[in-house]
Amino acid sequence: MKVKIISDSTCDLSPELVQKYDIAIVPLYVLMGDSTRKDGLEVKPEDIYDFVSRTGKLPSTSAPNLGDFIDEFKKWRDEGYEIVHFNISSDFSSAYQNACTAASDMDGVYVVDTRNLSTGSGLVVLRGAELAQQGKSAAEIKLECEKMTGKVEASFVVDSIDYLHKGGRCSSVAALGANLLKLKPLIEVLDGKMKAGKKYRGGIDKVIINYVTDKLRGRSDIDKKRIFITHTKCNPVVVQQVRGKINELYPGFEEILETTAGCTVTSHCGPGTLGILFVRK
Repeated sequence: MKVKIISDSTCDLSPELVQKYDIAIVPLYVLMGDSTRKDGLEVKPEDIYDFVSRTGKLPSTSAPNLGDFIDEFKKWRDEGYEIVHFNISSDFSSAYQNACTAASDMDGVYVVDTRNLSTGSGLVVLRGAELAQQGKSAAEIKLECEKMTGKVEASFVVDSIDYLHKGGRCSSVAALGANLLKLKPLIEVLDGKMKAGKKYRGGIDKVIINYVTDKLRGRSDIDKKRIFITHTKCNPVVVQQVRGKINELYPGFEEILETTAGCTVTSHCGPGTLGILFVRK
């Protein structure tokens, strides 16, 4: 039977990748004042920057509801597809539970908790799409992708903690101290949860290169299939320098993919955030 790969919008895959791998996207909702908009369809990261600049407040996000998932799953089941659906970590959102509830009333629908976010999830989604192209069943894809989730390394360096502060994720005192000392925090995804890691100091351009060096130098355990450079409104020159540093420290990746983070990462971390995301062997 044909298999359809579906993901929620937090996977941050570019339109080109979504089209190439024939992936369907179920959008989260972004709440901006009195307006509720569909992530990636009715709101873009630039809208979030504008909203924060105008109001001094952060938008919030909410999961697709049960009806959203039922409608999407039924559409593809009616066309004769089995389905494998991928969600942002269940520790970050109720999207996974809503998708599981929708799937429970249908045959042939399998839901994967990626235990990650952004292109950390996207790496798992792409693997699922490749397996579907190889003719694997939905059950086989779910099993193999769930084995992969613990091997994904996802992290980001944040330029300013203003968005983290506005979102209630750090205190005013911590925010003031970090800004005075020019600290750039590392945010890592570990066991499906976000954790604060090393705090870098200095200008973001230098910090980003130091971060990439820390993540790749001396490694021999990284799968060279693909690596993502995912960022929010970063200087293109810096992004190119990151690409060069990857090739210098860990040459041989089949794909170095650059994507712009979507509304979820943008609303949490703000502009100037960059991460490299890859899979261990």
